Amino acid sequence: MSRRDGHPHQGLTRPATPEELYASPPPWDIGRPQPAFLALAEAGAFQGRVLDAGCGTGEHTLLAAGLGFEATGVDLAGNALRTAERKARERGLPARFLRHDARHLTDLEEPFDTVLDSGLFHVFGDQDRTSYVTGLRAVLRPGGRFLMLGISDREPGQWGPRRLTRQEITAAFGDGWRLDSIEPSAIDVSVRPGRIEAWLVTATRI
Repeated sequence: MSRRDGHPHQGLTRPATPEELYASPPPWDIGRPQPAFLALAEAGAFQGRVLDAGCGTGEHTLLAAGLGFEATGVDLAGNALRTAERKARERGLPARFLRHDARHLTDLEEPFDTVLDSGLFHVFGDQDRTSYVTGLRAVLRPGGRFLMLGISDREPGQWGPRRLTRQEITAAFGDGWRLDSIEPSAIDVSVRPGRIEAWLVTATRI
C-alpha cells in the first residue's frame, strides 16, 4: 500500500523490500487493530488457533492473543516482526511471530482455525493469489474461517495496490470454500482522509 500524500519510498526505482516498507511506520500501521477486525473479534468470529497472515507489527495477532487465543503472526519484514515481539513483551501477551512468506503457508505444516488478513491479499498478482489461497486451504482446518480486509474497487484514484472487485474475490474463493459475506468496509490509515474503502470478507474452508 502506498501513501496518499507521497509514497514513503518515492525515490526507489524498484519495489520496496518488506523491511523498507517498515523503515518508518507505513500508513496502514495505525498502532491499533483495524475497527472492522476489532468488531469481528468482539462478535466472536475468532476461534481456536489464529494465524495472522502478513501481520506487520502484530496488532491483530495481539488482539487475538489478548482474547485468549493461541495466536501466530507471519511476515517477511524482520523489522516489523521485532516491533511485534516488543509489543507482545510490553503487553505481557504470549503471541508467536515467525518470518515466513505468506505465499507458502503450506510450509508451516500446522493447522489453524482462523486466518486473519488485513491488507495482504490485495497486494498479490494473480499467480501469487493462487498460491496464497492454496496455502490457506492447506493450513485451515475444515470449518475454519478466513477473515480478510482488502482495498475495494470503490476506492477512487490509482495509487497503491490494485483494487479488489466482488468478482475477483468470488473467483479466488471458489472450489473448497463457502463465501459467507463480502461487505463494504474501510481500512483506517494514518494519512488523509484517514480511511480507505475496503471489502470485509468472511469465508469458510469446506
